[in-house]
Amino acid sequence: MTLPFSALKDEWMKDPAFRAEYDALAPEFALSRALIEARANAGLTQADVAERMGTTQSVVARIESGRNPPNLRTLERYAHAVGSRIAVTLVPAQSVAPITHPANS
Repeated sequence: MTLPFSALKDEWMKDPAFRAEYDALAPEFALSRALIEARANAGLTQADVAERMGTTQSVVARIESGRNPPNLRTLERYAHAVGSRIAVTLVPAQSVAPITHPANS
């Protein structure tokens, strides 16, 4: 018997450690969704975006995958290719752990 992914996910989300890791990835998933949505709204394929960026379709696929978040310059090139612009917003965190630097430890 095969379980649907949604049922597995619901079960996994009951595990606090899994839930914490899942929640920690939310910003990467949100960026990935935003990139794909911007490309779709522009009516472009990954190959189209790649051509406009001067790169390959596989690079665009990696940018959109969310596995390795792109740097700001790459995001600017992507945005330009899909007819958008970048807007960076900082929002208050519900709880912020203090940042420790090795020199201060």
